[in-house]
Amino acid sequence: MRPIRRSSALRERAVSGTSEGPTPAAGLIGAAVTESNLQSSPGTGSSSPYSSAFSAAPLAMAVVDREGLVTGANASFTDLLGTAPGELAGSVAADLVDLASDARAWHAYREVLRGRQAQLRCTRRLKHPDGHSLWVQVTVAPLPGEEPGGVLLSVADISDHRELQARLRHLEMHDPVTRLPNRTLFFERLSSALEVESYDESGTTGRIGLCYLDLDGFMAINDTLGHRVGDKLLGAVAERLTRCAEEAGHARSIPPLVARLGGDEFALLVEDSTGTEQLADLAESVLEALRAPFDLGGRRLSVSASIGVVERQAAGTTPTALMAAADTTLYWAKADGKDRWTLFDPERNAHLMTRQALASTLRPAIERGEFALEYQPLVSMEDGRLRGVEALVRWNHPQFGVLAPNRFIGLAEEDGSIVPLGRWILETACRQAQAWQLAHPDEPPIFVSVNVAVRQVWDSDLVADVARILDETGLAPHLLQLELTESAVMGSAGRPIQDLQALSDMGVRIAIDDFGTGYSNLAYLSRLPVSVLKLDGSFVRGFQYESDNNAAVPPNPADEVVVEAMIDLAHRLGLTVTAECVETLAQASRLRRIGCDTGQGWLYSRPVSPDRISELLGVRV
Repeated sequence: MRPIRRSSALRERAVSGTSEGPTPAAGLIGAAVTESNLQSSPGTGSSSPYSSAFSAAPLAMAVVDREGLVTGANASFTDLLGTAPGELAGSVAADLVDLASDARAWHAYREVLRGRQAQLRCTRRLKHPDGHSLWVQVTVAPLPGEEPGGVLLSVADISDHRELQARLRHLEMHDPVTRLPNRTLFFERLSSALEVESYDESGTTGRIGLCYLDLDGFMAINDTLGHRVGDKLLGAVAERLTRCAEEAGHARSIPPLVARLGGDEFALLVEDSTGTEQLADLAESVLEALRAPFDLGGRRLSVSASIGVVERQAAGTTPTALMAAADTTLYWAKADGKDRWTLFDPERNAHLMTRQALASTLRPAIERGEFALEYQPLVSMEDGRLRGVEALVRWNHPQFGVLAPNRFIGLAEEDGSIVPLGRWILETACRQAQAWQLAHPDEPPIFVSVNVAVRQVWDSDLVADVARILDETGLAPHLLQLELTESAVMGSAGRPIQDLQALSDMGVRIAIDDFGTGYSNLAYLSRLPVSVLKLDGSFVRGFQYESDNNAAVPPNPADEVVVEAMIDLAHRLGLTVTAECVETLAQASRLRRIGCDTGQGWLYSRPVSPDRISELLGVRV
């Protein structure tokens, strides 16, 4: 505490002491005391009972005149502040309890002295002459009397209460297992770091970084060895993370904050980061630290971590956005193989957001009629005439434009919307095939081929759907071909095979799409109710020709041998063969010579509208 100085007027100057956190408010607490019993000021030599009570009161009190000078104080006041009674008379009261260092408290104090405010109450931290600090609650109120007189300054020691509050806050803000800051304190610190005042200063980078990590395989340890071992492991992990943060922050004013967010999730917050390289180095050091085995009471355990890393400008970033990016990136690290860190990629995230947007609007899009079909010709290799078409769905998305099947079919299979979408495709394609037949009665009818996902077999009654649609549209069963991928058919048992057999018995043609890229189990193939093989286009693109020296795909002579063998075997099994991705006349000529039945590809036509298919009927494609 600085030496007390006498003054004849109020002085605005800094004094020893600090304010408590936020600026203390000057409280208006009722009206001033108006009792007139105490006419003489305590401590002036009066023998009134009020003066005796003032002197003996356990509450530290002092009388201050209208100029802010102490005129008297009780023993409790001098004991609390550690000063001799004779030293207080004439002292500047504001200096004794550090009122001038806070603008709001100083203004309210002067208003009380002038009789314009009823009362002031604030909390201050003072320095005792013996070196220890104490927290006090300061109250300033006018003394009773008919004429404006002095004020009563009372000071209550609340250090024990403050210490209890601090301990309770520590318990509230820290994880009991690891003793690290918990989720609440982490977000408090993160929110503070993202405030403009925190980074809008000279000498700061204005950036923030976050390593969000999750332990790989922790749940298995917890389930097999028990929560007690799991908690010990979490504590040991926390110690290693803390060491990594201390090493990373050795040359920095603010070391990374390590927090446990819950379960086996931890975060390292880097304020005022210098760039992605700093975060990458921190993430790599964490991975290296966690790879070393843990010795827990004689039991050696190994654990790894997946880390999502985000580093960006603090301006314009919110806690929610930063954590969402970190969570997404952590998921990428898990999906990419675990035991690694992954940096947030805006383009990858945009693709993910688009994927989520498509997934959420798939079912409503079916109801709104946003889907349409195009048809790609299936042409006879023998005479070049149209024999059938493959129905290919397109999504006329109001935001993203026309989307090809590879943008949404996988999503539809994941969430089950492939069932209503597949049903719509099947019905629309059959109705169109029948319309072509009625519009061109003199031409041989063409079949329509429709792709079917295996989930349509499991999640719906495909046989009943096909029977109903053929009955409603009037299309003959042999003019419908259903395509399933090789991986979906090969190895299947039970209901899928039973349904395929029922459809085949009905007269519907069954085709295996992309043949040669999956199981290629020819022995199993002979037992399936299949009538058509569609060879994957990768075989056709590998054909070697003298005129194709400048082809984009390097020629592979072995592909011709494989294709010829598959065609020969398929014919021996009573199957027809369609070659996909036929793009050149040379490819078509070679396929025709080795006995391929039909071809499909841009040589003949891209997917087109139903009207264009009508124009191709009866002509060589």
